[in-house]
Amino acid sequence: MLKRLLLVLSMLAFAAPAGAVTIGDDGLHKQDWFSITFRDIAEDIEAANEEDKRLVLVFEQRGCIYCRKMHEELLTDPEVRDYIKANFKVVQYNMFGDEEVTDLDGEALTEKTAARKWGYVFTPTIVFLPEQAPEGGSVAQAAVVTMPGAFGKSTFLHMFQWVREKGYETGEHFQKYHARKLEEGRAAGENATD
Repeated sequence: MLKRLLLVLSMLAFAAPAGAVTIGDDGLHKQDWFSITFRDIAEDIEAANEEDKRLVLVFEQRGCIYCRKMHEELLTDPEVRDYIKANFKVVQYNMFGDEEVTDLDGEALTEKTAARKWGYVFTPTIVFLPEQAPEGGSVAQAAVVTMPGAFGKSTFLHMFQWVREKGYETGEHFQKYHARKLEEGRAAGENATD
């Protein structure tokens, strides 16, 4: 009896590893720290600003292997997760979803028509918005940078850091910033390679 109990407990431990990510009814991977909003972009930018954070939209789709990688390998990494949670308000979008979205120009769309309007075709696509909502225009026009796809930990984290530090305003291209951060990490004895 004790052997069976131990076997069941060990199976449960392997079935749901620590930091396991859940999948919602929409088929998207979920993080309990992502924000649930009414998807009014101007209001979301303002709400993020009130929290001294930046708004980030993450477009995903059901069955996306790169989205799974992002959730299971990057967003569960304590260094990455804690940095993003402290500095960004993240709202998840379903590239083929039907929830209503209000663009910065006031147009009401569904998630899928917003993705088409803004030109997002890859998942995940991570969209970084400015600190202040601009008058009119679209999310695609207002975005300070858009990151299509999932990358390695260093590239992923450095993009969030570059946006938080407003690298897009300093003239230091992200690739130069990333190379500098990797070199600084190597000099400090870190094993950063991507």
